[in-house]
Amino acid sequence: MKQSIQHIRQLLEQPEVEQEQLDRLAGDERKGVQTLLKQYRKRQEQRQQLLAMHERMNEYERQLRSQGYHALAGIDEVGRGPLAGPVVAAAVILPPDFRLLGLTDSKKLSKQKREAFSEIIKREAIAYSIEMVHAAEIDRINIYQATKTAMQTAISTLHKEPDYLLLDAMSLQLDIPQTSLIKGDEKSITIAASSVIAKVARDTYMAELETKYPGYGFSHHAGYGTKEHLEAIDRLGVTPEHRRSFRPVQERA
Repeated sequence: MKQSIQHIRQLLEQPEVEQEQLDRLAGDERKGVQTLLKQYRKRQEQRQQLLAMHERMNEYERQLRSQGYHALAGIDEVGRGPLAGPVVAAAVILPPDFRLLGLTDSKKLSKQKREAFSEIIKREAIAYSIEMVHAAEIDRINIYQATKTAMQTAISTLHKEPDYLLLDAMSLQLDIPQTSLIKGDEKSITIAASSVIAKVARDTYMAELETKYPGYGFSHHAGYGTKEHLEAIDRLGVTPEHRRSFRPVQERA
């Protein structure tokens, strides 16, 4: 007696199915079975691609651990370009066996996935820290120095001291060995993790500003210089969260 379509669907929803069972289903001529089998194979192919990406993004971490480093901190920032809000940096130390398939540059993830990943990263990390430098300080020392300050503070507030730093396109004057990677959040799982929690923290902060400063659309554009944002500044004025040293704000202050 053939298995029901519903039973086969439940079987193929499992992460792994024995090859013997797959071979048997391959001989089932029912269209519904073949559709389910095709969907299963597609999911398996996607999973293999994610596993391969995870292995590639762990290459720097593997090499560094083989050289005797253990507390590898990934550091990334978000919010250098916006006209309002803080620049946010995060530092993360992950366990050697950390795996989160699909983790990559935060900009390539949906809002829902970023938020889910952020919770997993914070829960499973050996240590993490998130630091913000706000608009007034950005205006005082410039955005580049503010970014460095946020990164250095994030590193110094980790409850475990790192013995190596992996940074996204930035070098810091610290007595800790480090590697700066262009597009590091696509090349290092540790940098990608810091990218995600920094992005979620900043987006949450900007969404909260919507209540404090209604009408600017901070929850939509996160402080970037969109048409909506510029028109809001023209209509409502400059807030303490705006970076007055940035030209579009300067011209409207």
